Amino acid sequence: MSTRKTINRFATIGGLCTAVALAATGCGAGGPTTSGSAASTVNVLVEAGGHAELTGVAEQCKKDAGIDVNFVELPYDGMFNRLSSEFSSGNVSFDVAALDSVWLPSFKDAVQPIDELFTDEAKKDIFPALVKEANVDGHFIGMPAWTNAEIILYRKDLFEDSANKAGFKAKYGYDLAAPTTWQQYKDISEFFTKDGMYGTDVKGGVETEWLAHVLQAGSPMILDENNNVVIDNDAHREALDFYTSLTKYAPPGAAQVDWAAAQNLFNQGKTAMTRFWAHAYRQIPKDAPVAGKVGAAPMIGGSAGVAGVPGPWYLSVPKATKNTDNAKKFVKCAYDYNSMGIESSLGLASRISAFEKYQDKAGYESFGPLIETLNGDATATRPATEKWQQIVDTVLVPLLQKAVAGGDSAALLADAKKQIQDLLK
Repeated sequence: MSTRKTINRFATIGGLCTAVALAATGCGAGGPTTSGSAASTVNVLVEAGGHAELTGVAEQCKKDAGIDVNFVELPYDGMFNRLSSEFSSGNVSFDVAALDSVWLPSFKDAVQPIDELFTDEAKKDIFPALVKEANVDGHFIGMPAWTNAEIILYRKDLFEDSANKAGFKAKYGYDLAAPTTWQQYKDISEFFTKDGMYGTDVKGGVETEWLAHVLQAGSPMILDENNNVVIDNDAHREALDFYTSLTKYAPPGAAQVDWAAAQNLFNQGKTAMTRFWAHAYRQIPKDAPVAGKVGAAPMIGGSAGVAGVPGPWYLSVPKATKNTDNAKKFVKCAYDYNSMGIESSLGLASRISAFEKYQDKAGYESFGPLIETLNGDATATRPATEKWQQIVDTVLVPLLQKAVAGGDSAALLADAKKQIQDLLK
């Protein structure tokens, strides 16, 4: 399941046709007639929620370049179909499209290179995994607009409690603190699993955390650079075994726990730690039992170092647009004023400097850990295959659900390899 799709289910941002327009914005292809000439108007196709991230950018682009921006919003499930249909016809109603990272392989031939925007300076300010993913077949085809990654969120009040500190040290022989190794994470999870609370969660309904463990163990996830299926190698098995070992410290029913369920468990005070998308730190409701009691730490590393699985979206320009110059101007505006997205509902950006600008401000304590995770030596984006979503939905999630329910890792991975090989034929 797409990172952004799952995030939007619980972030509650945007709607099918929210009205924040720089020019008149309507639902449907291109919206109604805009003020200003057609040449100075850029139609930007976004998934519901992406509008909020780009509103400030659009306002600034109007000031700097005189370009009106007409946002066309679609729900996630409908956006891929719209993109597929219009790209196939060669007649597009938009000049810029915000693309989920997992869509880049599907639409790589329908969007044009924007290599000139990826200067040496720009590439230094974009996380390495995103620079790599944006380059498809030797050309940059999307400028990252925002990204995210899982970090560690933990109950700071519980970790700082004197009785907990003394009890933990007596049992494990070292101080209770935000974990920096997976053994520490396991010890802490065990310690806090008592009195109706659980140390952590295990999300059998999503694949990302397990894949982060795979990267930390030094293996590419699922496919190697030659598209060979490697899901049955030792790193995948060891990562799966460790991940499922945490179920004894997690709430029951792990096979059905997804992002929304895990976030609710943590916010309601049922878990002492969670591995979760960094944006959620700032979205804890003020009336939640854990409000004001949460700390943030980087994702933990394995033998290959710290690794997370980023969840970026990219701004791309279709080959079929007749408004290329202004479309690229908007994409450059989105890069130049990328930090404006941090003030939006979702509160994310893609440039390193944008996150650094806020990381020392109160309320943004998750940004330092997010930067460290996204810059991790082994952090990598999902495999570049147009079959990825199908692999996730039909193979990876069912595999995890069986694994957390007690299935044999080696057998499950061997079966998954055959299924993925069949999908890629």
